[in-house]
Amino acid sequence: QVQLVESGGGLVQAGGSLRLSCAASGGTFGAYTLAWLRQAPGQGREYVAAIRWDDGLTYYADFAKGRFTVSRDDAKNLAFLQMNSLTPADTAVYYCARPRTRALYTADFDYWGRGTQVTVSS
Repeated sequence: QVQLVESGGGLVQAGGSLRLSCAASGGTFGAYTLAWLRQAPGQGREYVAAIRWDDGLTYYADFAKGRFTVSRDDAKNLAFLQMNSLTPADTAVYYCARPRTRALYTADFDYWGRGTQVTVSS
């Protein structure tokens, strides 16, 4: 049973940066993909970015391009989401999740973390 645990959220002023981490236990990302999604208050979950573990191929939502960077540390079984130039619109709970397939963009996940809150003040 894979468990995903996010960390690194917090309160930051607009224009600031945060780096989120996602740690996997009980298994490895192996040949899978690791995705980041977010959910703002009163909104549905929104795809942010994803990285395919074996070849490093990435996907970014339009709002994330140029501001967010997804990466992984294979040795430590960690994934990261570096977020720069944050705005209040980025306020949300951020989740990492593992899709059932290697797809970079999918709605089918088999493991989720519990999320980490990111709050951007104006």
